Amino acid sequence: MEKWNKKLLLEDGSQFYGYGFGSQEEKITEIVFNTAPVGYQEILSDPSYTYQTVVMAYPLIGNYGIAKEDFETKQPSIGGLAVRDYNDIPSNFRSAATLDEVMKQYHIPGIYGIDTRKLVRKIRDFGSCKALLTDAQTSPEEGLKKLAGFEIPKDAVEKVSSKEIRYCAAKQENYLVAAIDCGIKENIIRSLNARGCSVMVYPWNTSYEEIQKQNPDGVFLSNGPGNPKDVKPVLELVRKIRGNFPLFGICLGHQMIGLAYGAGTYKLKFGHRGGNHPVKNLKTGKIEITSQNHSYAVDYASLKNTDLEMTHINLLDHTVEGIACRKDHVFSVQYHPESAPGPQDSGYLFDQFIQMMEENKHGKAN
Repeated sequence: MEKWNKKLLLEDGSQFYGYGFGSQEEKITEIVFNTAPVGYQEILSDPSYTYQTVVMAYPLIGNYGIAKEDFETKQPSIGGLAVRDYNDIPSNFRSAATLDEVMKQYHIPGIYGIDTRKLVRKIRDFGSCKALLTDAQTSPEEGLKKLAGFEIPKDAVEKVSSKEIRYCAAKQENYLVAAIDCGIKENIIRSLNARGCSVMVYPWNTSYEEIQKQNPDGVFLSNGPGNPKDVKPVLELVRKIRGNFPLFGICLGHQMIGLAYGAGTYKLKFGHRGGNHPVKNLKTGKIEITSQNHSYAVDYASLKNTDLEMTHINLLDHTVEGIACRKDHVFSVQYHPESAPGPQDSGYLFDQFIQMMEENKHGKAN
């Protein structure tokens, strides 16, 4: 059997040996896990994983290859990928490349052959931490010294956001939506386009005056990586937008809406990542199976001092999954209603946003 050539070294000294695939570069990231059984391409290309190495809980990865149409961003920025079994001979008529080839193209290192069950349990029990993906021969002393001297950068949103405005037209435009790009997923734009919304995508640090020029029917605040408290220009933008345009936020956008209204946020022990989180809609009583990807959450107790109400709750740990301010035409959810390849329980939220824009239009006319 071929000798191990790569390893993951965690901050506590734990070592997980395996074999390298993708880029062969050494990298320090935050280590997190995802429980989804499918969708590794969408995970690989989700900007929210910037500066993170994702451990896939599902054991077989790579078996259906990579399809050109399924990328969530044109420039994947994930820190790395750790899997149990990697398949380099995909069986799928849509496959245009192997996972290994794409990871090499975008300088994403990977490791396979490790005990992912043990690693996922460790993260679950002790929390996310820094990890070094390195050569198997790197000594623990050298690796731990590198980890101790490295700080995860706080510029993740700036790194992944659009550098210029781009226009994504619907086949038949009924509404114009201004999307603030903090790491927006392409399927969000596709979901809005499919409902007759043309989308003007703006860089994360766009001014309120710039958005006002286009007079959009509504504003969308995207998902993205990192701590919402680090994205101060967007928090200021939200404070100016609220009450002036209908506003819908997802994931990081949800957290920033909470902060902009005076609520607090905090970091979860190991975050929520995967397509199997049950969320209760407090208005309808219905349970949605949701796709999630976040490290931070809105603090429930802090909502009492704001104009926000909780609209959705996570049934696994009772974290806040949705908030709204009716008078300002603002609402947000922590999970991903556009999730690809699924689940598809929460698409109604885009329809709710359209209804809000329509009501606002009629209100202005009157």
